[in-house]
Amino acid sequence: MLSARSLFQEIIDNDDSYQLFCSIAASGEAQGGWENARIAALLPESMRDLAPKVTRHGADEDKHGRIFNGLLKKRGLEPVAVPPGTDYTMLLEQRGIGLAHEKLRRDQPLTEEDVLVYLSHSRVTEQRAADQMDMLVKYFGDHPEVGKAIRQICGDEDNHLAYCHEELLRLAYAGHGRAIQRTLRECALAEIAVYRDVSLAVMDHMGRILRWPGAKRTALTLGIRAMYAYERAGGWRRMVQLRMPERRDPLGGPAEPAPAY
Repeated sequence: MLSARSLFQEIIDNDDSYQLFCSIAASGEAQGGWENARIAALLPESMRDLAPKVTRHGADEDKHGRIFNGLLKKRGLEPVAVPPGTDYTMLLEQRGIGLAHEKLRRDQPLTEEDVLVYLSHSRVTEQRAADQMDMLVKYFGDHPEVGKAIRQICGDEDNHLAYCHEELLRLAYAGHGRAIQRTLRECALAEIAVYRDVSLAVMDHMGRILRWPGAKRTALTLGIRAMYAYERAGGWRRMVQLRMPERRDPLGGPAEPAPAY
């Protein structure tokens, strides 16, 4: 029977698929860490109060990259090159979503509009990350090899999502509400298409590694496309709603250290 649990169990049980999965995850987190570090350094004077939180956001992403690399090392594996079609961050940038790496490499301060784009982009992508980690914790939170890692990352992603809600609401109350909603919608509609494409690419690579039969590949492809159709029809709206989180100031302290492996 096809299920998220059975598919992920197959990926964990095979060294080659596990190696690719952890490598893709580690690369994406490392990119996120670099982006947040650059944003923190380039914040405009009017928003310098955000710097500690953006820095913490980036430190958490760097930590997640180290966690996934630690999982590889624990099994005696090395990271592998990430296939271009599976690079979620790069594909989002190619669609003009978020802040371009070219802009972040300059030593020119960002604008307030740039910060709205960063927070809106993060609100959408952190929703995806939080949903995925909630699913993994549900099925594998007690797994002897990966359970500790995914519980740690899940808690961090919940904090990141809460931080985005809190800061965007604060800026909306300050008069940026329309710009935020417009940017959130643009990000969400682009993200669901990129997530579909990345999911198809990842499943294609996993299918070849694990030698899935054609019927299984077809079923997974149909499932991914059906999810996109649902999100395109209205499911994307969950990614643009804003509500004050129960836990306030979730990134107000230092990053927690990564678990040892």
